[in-house]
Amino acid sequence: MKITSLTLYKVKPRWVFLKMDTDEGISGWGEPILEGKPNTSIAAVKELERHLIGQDPTQIERLFQQLYRGGFYRGGEIQMSAISGIEQALWDIKGKALGVPVYDLMGGAVRDKIKVYAWIGGDDPEKADQDAKKRLEQGFLNLKMNATGPCERIGDYGELDAAVERLARVRAIVGDKIGIAVDFHGRVRKSMAKTLVKVMEPYRPLFYEEPLLPEHLDFLPELARYTSIPLATGERLYGRWAYKQLISQGTIDIVQPDLSHTGGIWEGRKIAAMAEAYDVGVAPHCPLGPLALASSLQLDACTPNFVIQETSLKMQYNESGDILDYVKNKDVFDVKEGYIDLPHLPGLGVDIDEEAVVEADKEGFDWTQPNRWSYEDGSIAEW
Repeated sequence: MKITSLTLYKVKPRWVFLKMDTDEGISGWGEPILEGKPNTSIAAVKELERHLIGQDPTQIERLFQQLYRGGFYRGGEIQMSAISGIEQALWDIKGKALGVPVYDLMGGAVRDKIKVYAWIGGDDPEKADQDAKKRLEQGFLNLKMNATGPCERIGDYGELDAAVERLARVRAIVGDKIGIAVDFHGRVRKSMAKTLVKVMEPYRPLFYEEPLLPEHLDFLPELARYTSIPLATGERLYGRWAYKQLISQGTIDIVQPDLSHTGGIWEGRKIAAMAEAYDVGVAPHCPLGPLALASSLQLDACTPNFVIQETSLKMQYNESGDILDYVKNKDVFDVKEGYIDLPHLPGLGVDIDEEAVVEADKEGFDWTQPNRWSYEDGSIAEW
C-alpha cells in the first residue's frame, strides 16, 4: 500500500481536517490544527507532504521519525501539530486495513467505557452556573470551568474572591458527587496562584488545570506545597521530550497531552507510559474537532493510567459548527451517565461525512484567539 495524496480542509468553527488517500482505496483522516493558525498548519502539512507520497502508510513509527528528524529544526507547536494530524491519519488507515480499532494495535482495551467531562461557562466563568444543569441533563457527571478572568500579578483579591464564589455556586447546583475541574488557563501568576489553590480547596475541585504558564513549570513543586488538590498540565507541551522533566520531578499528578499538538496517538501513548512509571495519570486535552476526540478515545481505551477525557461538544468555541456536524455515526460520541462507549469501528472509529466537510471548506473560517483582555492600566493580560 502506498500514500497517493493529501487533501486539507478548513472547516468551521476552527478546525483543519486532513484526508490521506492510498492506492488501495483506503483513506485515513486526521486533524492537524493549531488553534488560531489554520493557514500556518496547512502550510506545514504541505511542506511535509513530499516525505509521505509513495510511502507505506502502515510504517507509522518510521514515518514519524522521518517527519520529526528529517529537518535540522524540530519540535514546536506548528511542526508537531502538523505531524500529529498526519500520524492520526496513518493510524486510521492501518486500523481500517486490518479491520480493527487503533487501540487493538496498541495492546487492546483496558476498560469498557471512557469517562468524560464537558466545559461550562466558556471563557467568561460568570456563566458557569447557568451551564451546569444543562450539562448534567446531557449525561455528563464531570465538568470543567475557568477559574478567573484577567487576574493581576499581585493584590487582585477581588478576582480571587469572585472565582471562589463562582465555584461555590456551581458546587451548590450540582452537589457533592459531581466532579468540577478548575482551569487556571495560565491566567494566574504564581504569586496569586499560591492563594487561589488554597481558597478553592474546600469546594473539592477534581483537579487544577494549567495552574502556571508552561514557561514557569519549575515553580510547580513550590505550588504543590499549598494544596492537596491534584495538579494537571501539558496542553502546551509538544512531544515526549517536553514532558521528561515535568514528569520526573514528581510534582504533577495528571499530564494532558493534546493529540493534535503533541505528535499524535503513538506519541501520546509514549508520554502516558512514561507518566505511568511515576504514578502520574493522563487526561488528554481536547477542545477540538471529531478527529482529535476520536484519536483521544483510542488512546484512552488502551492506557492503564488514563483518568478522564475532555470533550468539545457544544463548547464555547463551537457556535458556528460542532463535532457532530461532520460525523455520520453520531452516536459514537453519545454520553451516558458520564461515559462514552468504546469505539468499535476500524481505525479511529468515526465515519466522516466527506460531503459536509467539502461543503464547509468552501466557506472556511476566520477564527482567532480573542485577545481582548487587558488590565486597568492598558497592559495585556493572559487569556
